[in-house]
Amino acid sequence: MVVINFIIHNILTQSAVIIALIALLGLVLQKKSFGTVLTGTFKTLLGFEVLSAGSAVIVASLTYFGKIFQHAFHLNGVVPSIEAINGQAMNTLGLGNEIAFTFLGIFIVNIIIARFSPWKYIFLTGQALLWMSTMTVIGGKICGFNTMVTVVLGSIVGGIFAVAMPALAQPFVRKITGNDAIALGHFCTIGYLFEAGAAWIFGERGENKHSVEDIKLPKALEFMQDTYLSVAVVMVPLYLVTGAFAGPKWAGVGTTNYMVEAFLQAIQFVVGVYVLLAGVRLLLGEIVPAFRGIAMKIVPNAKPALDCPVLFPYSPNAVILGFVTTTIGTVIGMFLMPAIGLAVILPGMLTNFFAGGTAGIFGNVVGGRRGAIIGGILHGLFITLLPALLVVALQSLGFVNASATDSDTIVAALMYAFVFAPILKAI
Repeated sequence: MVVINFIIHNILTQSAVIIALIALLGLVLQKKSFGTVLTGTFKTLLGFEVLSAGSAVIVASLTYFGKIFQHAFHLNGVVPSIEAINGQAMNTLGLGNEIAFTFLGIFIVNIIIARFSPWKYIFLTGQALLWMSTMTVIGGKICGFNTMVTVVLGSIVGGIFAVAMPALAQPFVRKITGNDAIALGHFCTIGYLFEAGAAWIFGERGENKHSVEDIKLPKALEFMQDTYLSVAVVMVPLYLVTGAFAGPKWAGVGTTNYMVEAFLQAIQFVVGVYVLLAGVRLLLGEIVPAFRGIAMKIVPNAKPALDCPVLFPYSPNAVILGFVTTTIGTVIGMFLMPAIGLAVILPGMLTNFFAGGTAGIFGNVVGGRRGAIIGGILHGLFITLLPALLVVALQSLGFVNASATDSDTIVAALMYAFVFAPILKAI
């Protein structure tokens, strides 16, 4: 058990290590030279770490923005946090062993399904698998299952999600990337499909469809065609206005003037985007050729399902539009949920950026600008409704005013609470 826990917590949950090992295995299976194997493995690891470094800068900036956003507009309610749910499940409820075994089981079931079914996707986002294992174990406890049933059923449910979500998203990913080399491995996919559906209903079609990336600007504003300048033009005013409402008590840091700090944090966000996109380009340049070895030898025609930032370079304007429109939707949802008898769910800026930005890419590729805008707002409402429903389900286990993020993991938990549990009671 000690060895299994070490492997899970120090290897399988470390996405950089997993992806580097996958690249190593793929290159070895292709019988590449020692130098090529070493170079490909190191560059894959380096690319993922650069991507992670960019994400960390963005997370720090958005954490600051989330704090001043709440204080600027005096918001109180539940902030969804899958990390907090995981911590309480492992430390307070003592479910660490069940979560660890379920995590390993999900990975194994994913490989088996990919090997023997038409769904040839290997889910490589380790943290997302941890969140899925957490929510399925919690779901098992809601139903009153014993440990064995909880782990086995969680492994099967999670393993199916790990191949089904990339498979459902792949037609859109193919349109976004222009090829079939990679897949999306992120457990917010139901939200992305929801936005794609909304964009199809309300967006532009055929010749009327205009991509966010093809916006024609006057000559005086052509500088905004630069990805990073266009991000800055949106984010700097957003941070400054929010910082002004929050005031020096919340927006200031140390001796730095609060408005200067808000400006610098906005610039840090842009820096994070720059580093993240550089990491994505480096990672994709190595992992796709290396993965060919896995596809040829272990799981024929397999595709690597990678975290959502791998799509950002293909539609950077849609990412920012998705972030803004999803945030608008979550603010609307914050006021709407209490009106229908559910908990107040505060906007989570990290989810709004990473999930909202990716959803914006889906909305744009399906319904153009209008699809991305309307779909983004509806996506924000959707990812506010799901955590509000989860609050109700978690109360039976003693989670007070707690909820999670990531639409797929929430749906998995809600399946246990509102489908499996009632069926068991009826039996």
